[in-house]
Amino acid sequence: MPDIQPVQQPPIQPGQTPPVAQPVVQPAASPPPVQRQYSPSSSVNETRTLLDLLLSENLITKEQFDEIRVKSATQQKSEESVLEGLHIISEDKLSEVKAKLLGIPFVSLSNTSFSPQALSHLPRAVVERFNLIPFFFDEHANTLSIAMANPVDLEALAFVRQKTGLTIKSFAASPMDVKNAISQQYRQELVGEVGEAIRETEEFNQQTKTVDSQKISEIIKEAPIAKIVSTILEYAVSSRASDVHIEPQEDRLRVRYRIDGILYDKLSLPKNVQEALISRIKILSEMKIDEHRSPQDGRFNFKVGESEVDLRISVIPAAHGEKIVMRLLRKSGGIPTLPELGLNGVALKNLETAILRPHGIIIVCGPTGSGKTTTLYAVLSRLNTTRVNIMSLEDPVEYQIPGVNQVQINPAVGLTFASGLRSFLRQDPNIILVGEIRDKETTDLALQAALTGHLVFSTLHTSSASGALPRLIDLGAESFLLASTINAILGQRIVRKICEECKEGFVPPPQIVEEIRQVLGKLFPVSQKDIKLYRGKGCDACGLSGYKGRMGIFEVLPVSEKVAKLVLEHPDSSSIEREAVDSGMITMKQDGYLKVLQGVTTIEEVIRVAQE
Repeated sequence: MPDIQPVQQPPIQPGQTPPVAQPVVQPAASPPPVQRQYSPSSSVNETRTLLDLLLSENLITKEQFDEIRVKSATQQKSEESVLEGLHIISEDKLSEVKAKLLGIPFVSLSNTSFSPQALSHLPRAVVERFNLIPFFFDEHANTLSIAMANPVDLEALAFVRQKTGLTIKSFAASPMDVKNAISQQYRQELVGEVGEAIRETEEFNQQTKTVDSQKISEIIKEAPIAKIVSTILEYAVSSRASDVHIEPQEDRLRVRYRIDGILYDKLSLPKNVQEALISRIKILSEMKIDEHRSPQDGRFNFKVGESEVDLRISVIPAAHGEKIVMRLLRKSGGIPTLPELGLNGVALKNLETAILRPHGIIIVCGPTGSGKTTTLYAVLSRLNTTRVNIMSLEDPVEYQIPGVNQVQINPAVGLTFASGLRSFLRQDPNIILVGEIRDKETTDLALQAALTGHLVFSTLHTSSASGALPRLIDLGAESFLLASTINAILGQRIVRKICEECKEGFVPPPQIVEEIRQVLGKLFPVSQKDIKLYRGKGCDACGLSGYKGRMGIFEVLPVSEKVAKLVLEHPDSSSIEREAVDSGMITMKQDGYLKVLQGVTTIEEVIRVAQE
């Protein structure tokens, strides 16, 4: 067995770039070595077995420890195989503890971005044979970082070292993590096509060093960098991403995609393509490519097959270069109806009653990214006929609605929400949409518009529907005007839907059932003794996440006579919520838990977005 020298190596954190390895001086005829990260600390030395370590970290109880020892002796099986058969701890956690026992750094591949350069060093046949995957290539140290299901497989390490001619840094990972990563990364055209383009950029980089800035834009158009940008955007469209983040790091360029509201680290590009990539996007967005100190905004269209996407681009200077965020606005697909958004039952009835009144104000509440604009567009589409004049004031106009007069605010020329709303009142409107109520002037104008016979819609950044009324009072609204003009307030969040392709049922533990029972109260299905919930196992269709698509969870607070009287007393949000619940309002969390019982989403999703 080769002599392996201990190397002090701290465990890698999820999403962290692997540390740069120090070059190892080798004789010219010898291949680079495998760098092993055995660094047993005193605590590991004192722990003699895997079971001892699990017990010391409170991952198993003393009773479980003794049970495994007895079964191992009586069944003549290893303690590890008995442990795996009992399913006491997850595979990920077990792999992490085994890595700690061996002194090898552990990496969670689900939170790791993969470098196209790293993946290009090993073909799929090799990684599947040895159940390992390369994820980071350090060109300065000539080091390849690989994640292995079996990090002590010396045959695999020797083969990889011989095939690549590189210094190898091995990391431990769970076997299922490695298998899923191979399936996902080696089937992605994103990584393969970008990797090819990166190999062609050296000539481009040499050209840009020898020409002036006026000619750079022409070179960028012809360079392989255009292919990288196109591939990044094509993947964004095909994966249903809403945003693409291009973030310069100290030693690389990270590309992340927001899919179903969650950011996923999908790509790691070498630092030498950073300037060209950013310049290419700036040219497409008609920005100044020689401006690096000030934020810039732009937009352009991108077409993939039959799908056309409008991209809004934001560039801002950061510590290691300019960060770009691209928001994708799909022109096809149409505006969803209220039931398609997730509104149903009492909440849908209360909202429809409120929007069919000829005048008053309807407020939609929630944080940024909670789908407020989409809900308002769905409402406007519901009311849009040739008999009414609908005018909207937005920042920005995200989707065009035929028949609606949409205006984008422009503070540079004095067109704000307040000034625009004042002008709207001279345009004979029936229905007015104000993108957001931000100040006292806009609040007063919206109230006056509602009092003079207009139906007004707007949004407010509060955490719940009950918090909207105190917030409007804080903005200077008179309580007696609010009581007579507010029709309804809608609070919302967005949750991910369980993927239908890999959906599976399971019986939840008693504490989860009790939690659902406490939240739902009288809404809990009493006859349903054995509650069955659902989750996604993870498949190719959902990118191994278990979720595909999104929907809203809502609470609709109709301003009844009792709530209106309460408003006159300047109450806090909890008092308003208690009165609304007593009057039959279903809260956001209750709506989410009802959707959990229906098998649409998971309890983890509801808690993630609606936990107070």
